[in-house]
Amino acid sequence: MNRLERIRIRPGAKAALRSRDAGDRLGLATKEAALALLADHGARLAILSAKLAATRAKAVLLVLQGIDCSGKDGTTKAVFDHVSPTYLNVVSFKAPTATELGHDFLWRVHCALPARGAIGIFNRSHYEDVLVVRVDSLVPEAVWSRRYDAINEFERHLVNEGTVLVKCMLHLSRDEQAKRLRERLADPVKNWKFSADDLAKRAQWDAYEEAYDAMLERTSTDWAPWHVIPADHNAVRSAVVAELLAATLDGLGMEWPSLDESLRGLVVS
Repeated sequence: MNRLERIRIRPGAKAALRSRDAGDRLGLATKEAALALLADHGARLAILSAKLAATRAKAVLLVLQGIDCSGKDGTTKAVFDHVSPTYLNVVSFKAPTATELGHDFLWRVHCALPARGAIGIFNRSHYEDVLVVRVDSLVPEAVWSRRYDAINEFERHLVNEGTVLVKCMLHLSRDEQAKRLRERLADPVKNWKFSADDLAKRAQWDAYEEAYDAMLERTSTDWAPWHVIPADHNAVRSAVVAELLAATLDGLGMEWPSLDESLRGLVVS
């Protein structure tokens, strides 16, 4: 089984996050090996993202979910370091506004989707509505429990309309999160990243683990599967996301558009 097959949650399979090693290096024995793979796929993504923009064949949406400190921002920066920002659309989903709450839970998501030819990155996403909403009991169970099916149908619609979804759950261990939170407290440059809410969420670790398991099991589909990325090692995490995204774009079979025949032979003076 290759690396990308190992991280994929097959439809109907158990997620069992508690039994998954967040420190798994997935065959990348050293940091140097992971960084080399990241550089290789980063270079591929620079070309593939340009082909996507040129052909406008599809829209691509990368969904990044994970607990605090799992590296959503770091992954975005590392994976797309060589990609032109003109090809990217990054959206970070926070608590919904009053206007957003006046609509169905997917309304604000639909408004943020990438157009054909672009790569969208969701830093958190519509999945917050079956995670924090569930754990904090922000709506009754009868409401959030229906959302798994709604999300599946929403994503099926997106795929049918030309959007390719790449869904990554960044799986961080409890010990590594504690280490990273301490670093945020100790480093003045990282102080701004720390919030008392981080500790409140950490106290709900078991409840979030259960919610993530349900999310992965209920919404990993043939048309939009989930991938669990070990996130304790930053270089491994970013390299594997880059590898997955490059493989997905490569699978679209894009070719550079050919010159219009009417333009051949023109001389630029």
